[in-house]
Amino acid sequence: MIIKKDDKNSIQIASDILSNGGIAILPTDTVYGFSGIVDTKALTNTFDTDDQIRKIKGRSETKPLIQLIAKPEDIFLYTKDDIPSSVMEKWPGPLTVIVNLKEDCPLVNKAGLPTVAFRCPGDEWLRKIIAKLGAPLYSTSVNRSGQPVLESPRQIIDEFEKEAALIVDDGEKKGALPSTLISIQDGNVKVLRQGAVVI
Repeated sequence: MIIKKDDKNSIQIASDILSNGGIAILPTDTVYGFSGIVDTKALTNTFDTDDQIRKIKGRSETKPLIQLIAKPEDIFLYTKDDIPSSVMEKWPGPLTVIVNLKEDCPLVNKAGLPTVAFRCPGDEWLRKIIAKLGAPLYSTSVNRSGQPVLESPRQIIDEFEKEAALIVDDGEKKGALPSTLISIQDGNVKVLRQGAVVI
């Protein structure tokens, strides 16, 4: 299915597809992203959308996917790390923060990794979808593994229409910078990738 972001029911349509384990291509405040609901212990079904996205992209590497959250404070559902206020003030926005998962984390952590990269996106439309889902949303750039990131809806539709359950058209995203990527260790900030937000 292909819809426009400004369609009246776009949030509901996207939420319905994602809540049933479908893979959607959604616009973000940076680039278009493959998205799928993250499995949490509160969900009655397990969807393995991480694996579905990797199969579409052809990702053979084990690089973890970013998880999008609806509100900045939601990160503390998943971590006990001390995140400086100077970092929290950058959210919502194009900043990705890698933190340690707490022991009673509600995420289904099949990979057993001790850390996850979270982002609270600057796009209010996208945050509303995440809030309706009641779970984080995986997000990763729209491209085949090793190929350039696709910036136009036409390119995305031509390449992925048969593999994504939903494509939301929000026009061209040419030259958009990726999010800045940082890690938090013992309250200290380390910049791993400088992107749209200056840290």
